[in-house]
This record gives sequence, C-alpha cells and structure tokens, in this order.
Amino acid sequence: MIPSYPPGHDLLRGKVVVVTAAAGTGIGSAVAKRCLEEGADVVISDWHERRLKEKAAELGEVHAIPCDVTREDQVQALVDGTIDRFGRLDVLINNAGLGGTKSVLEMTDDEWAKVLDITLTGTFRCTRAALKRFVAQGGGGAIVNNASVIGWRAQAGQAHYAAAKAGVMALTRCSALDAAGHGVRINAVAPSLAMHPFLAKVTSDELLEDLTKREAFGRAAEPWEVANVMVFLASDYASYLTGEVVSVSSQHP
Repeated sequence: MIPSYPPGHDLLRGKVVVVTAAAGTGIGSAVAKRCLEEGADVVISDWHERRLKEKAAELGEVHAIPCDVTREDQVQALVDGTIDRFGRLDVLINNAGLGGTKSVLEMTDDEWAKVLDITLTGTFRCTRAALKRFVAQGGGGAIVNNASVIGWRAQAGQAHYAAAKAGVMALTRCSALDAAGHGVRINAVAPSLAMHPFLAKVTSDELLEDLTKREAFGRAAEPWEVANVMVFLASDYASYLTGEVVSVSSQHP
C-alpha cells in the first residue's frame, strides 16, 4: 500500500536549490517538486532542453537552465545563472546519472566511460562548482547526491553503474571532509528501487519483478519517497549530518 503524499512544512523556506537531471519522471523531478512544496526557490536543469521546458511549465514556479554535466562550461553556467536569478545558492541536488545493462564481457570502453562521466564525474563537476560558490558566499550550504544501493550490492550487467555509484559514495564522504571547514554539508541517498516510467522502459519485467520481491513492503518506492529523504538532508534538520550515505530502501538480501 502506497502511503499518502505528505504536505510541505517549509523545511527549505528561504533557500535556493538547484536540481540536476530534473526533466524526467523520476527522482529529480520529484525532488524539485518537493523542494517547491517546502518553500524553496528552485532551479531545475537537464541536458534535454525540450523536456526541461515542459517540466518547468508543469512545475510552475521554477527557473530552468539547460546543463550537460559532462561539460564544465555548462556546469559553471548553471551556477552562474542561478546566482544571476536569485543572488545566491544554498543547496545542490546532484541527481544526474546514467545506467544500462551490459556484461563486462561485452562492454566497450566508450560505454564504460559514458556512464562514469555522467554519473560520477558529473557529480564531481557540479560539487566543485557549488562548493566554490558556497565558499565565496562566506560558507554554509548543503549538497545531496543520488547514489544507489547497487554501490554496495552486486548485480549482473551493472559493473559500470555500480562502480560509478560506489564512486559517488566515496566522493560524498571525502568531499564532506574537504567542505566541513566551510560549514558545508555533503550527504547522499542510496535508493534501492524507485519506480517511474523511464525505469520500466529500460528494465526487463522479469528483473523488476525479482527486485520488487526483495523489498520488505512488496513494492518499489515512489520517487517522492526518496525525494523526502533528500529534502531532509538538504534542510537544517540534518545540521549535524555530513559524509553520510542514507539507504532509502526496504530491500533485504
């Protein structure tokens, strides 16, 4: 049974939040919506400009800036555009990532590199740009990364994605120590299975059924259930949490 969608409580009132890869139907879109409901000024970004415009129109009071996280110039333009619009940046939600299923026996260098560049190095680029802005503002701020339980658990055909998400976890822990002296917190969520149309499109019914059976509640998470935890980590309620990876999962071995 899916629980009722909870109302907002102004957890992010007065904060400016940037969400990457927010144009789809998954966690990025859900967390952008939740941030709005929690009182934030929200900037959404995505590499797909048409979908980005459609999502901005759907969400309403958001500012949209196209950004390909594999491009350093576009990452910097995202931060600069946020400052131009709102005068500051308080929270970065690193949601951009790329998956896929391919055996190591058949995986090419290009397939490996693309997943790592978007999922791990893209998170690094955005983190670096946001941290520099936080420091320039005098310190403070929060970054929330989207990792995955697959960074901890083995799954056939997921070597590139698992390596990237494990890297996001390590980046979260180490960058949190680099940022702590500036009053910046960096944490991550690690969802197990969050159902949305794109996932259903790229994953076999058999695999989805198997993964769902492993969940204690007998269902996948709704994207907004993951978004709720990201909002918590971005908020002042998580003021003493940094370098942590929070598993948003009911999965058992």
